Amino acid sequence: MIGSFTNHVHAASMSDIEKEKITAATGSTLDEKDKLLQLAGFSAKPEKATDVRDVRIIPGGQSIGIKLNTLGVLVVGHHLVETADGKQSPGEKAGIRVGDMITEINGKKIEQMQEIGAFVQQAGQEAEPLNVTVRRNKKVIHTKLQPLKDENEQSYKLGLYIRDSASGIGTLTFFEPESKKYGALGHVISDADTKKPIIVQDGEIVKSTVTSIEKGRHGNPGEKLARFSTGQKQLGDISRNSPYGIFGRLNKPLSNGVINKAYPVALSHEVKEGPAKILTVVNQEKVEWYDIEIVSTIPQKYPATKGMVLKVTDKKLLDKTGGIVQGMSGSPIIQNGKVIGAVTHVFVNDPTSGYGVHIEWMLNEAGIPLTESKESQAG
Repeated sequence: MIGSFTNHVHAASMSDIEKEKITAATGSTLDEKDKLLQLAGFSAKPEKATDVRDVRIIPGGQSIGIKLNTLGVLVVGHHLVETADGKQSPGEKAGIRVGDMITEINGKKIEQMQEIGAFVQQAGQEAEPLNVTVRRNKKVIHTKLQPLKDENEQSYKLGLYIRDSASGIGTLTFFEPESKKYGALGHVISDADTKKPIIVQDGEIVKSTVTSIEKGRHGNPGEKLARFSTGQKQLGDISRNSPYGIFGRLNKPLSNGVINKAYPVALSHEVKEGPAKILTVVNQEKVEWYDIEIVSTIPQKYPATKGMVLKVTDKKLLDKTGGIVQGMSGSPIIQNGKVIGAVTHVFVNDPTSGYGVHIEWMLNEAGIPLTESKESQAG
């Protein structure tokens, strides 16, 4: 699972914005049946397939800072406005729900929270309702919303908590050297409050530094504590947030300081039970190799997020982290000279173990789908 994501929540008045900082592990939720952290999202867009024998990617392992901007402004809650007629939430009264994405107001495209303020105050002063367009799942809904005057603050409000961005840390899995297409995390980023996958307008990845480790224990997964600057130089963009991670293009090739060559990749049926290695950072920006074991693996004909069960066997890593921790999601897995997948989940009751996703599904999401020739199958 990924490290902590910080979301900034604002009350939609914009005259005197209420601020609340909420931290969550990318909106992960506890699955009582499996007792692990898992997430969900969207399906892939088909691309022309490439013979697996021709694909070469450079494994990552670097700790990265992730900054996402939502497609519109996300509604994450309702609040009551103290009006002359009592406490009310105009937004809730207008039928706007938590999880709705505000995309237009009075016909103008909305991308950032600060764009809403002028509309709210003008509509309140003129006693004219706003024409609001929201996206709810795959539906587009139009509604009228009349801002109400807050008697305490003497400004007009919508009675909605809203958000337009999220940020956090994770691990770069791979990039393809020619196209510079990359993949990271291995699972979707979901909103901390709505628990729904974040629909991405755009975003960026930057360099991140691991400052300390909160060690994982039975019933309490640990965490990489890391920092990155919002003004840091962009390493690449983010164009997609899917069940298999985040994807985009790097501005230029990156070196992890350990590997300077591209590796072939393995399809799910080529992955074997037994020893493997991961690349990840547990101190500052230093990428290191660590030993793991593939406990079980499932050959998959169709994309699925949980393709293998893995266990950390490296004494140094166990001493430092206790096993798999938040922020380790996306750490590439290498076996027999091939990239086979990425770390994605930790078992809550056994932090030494967790799930991994097969690399072919991440490549598919990155726009590098694989096929296997008859010659390769015969071999």
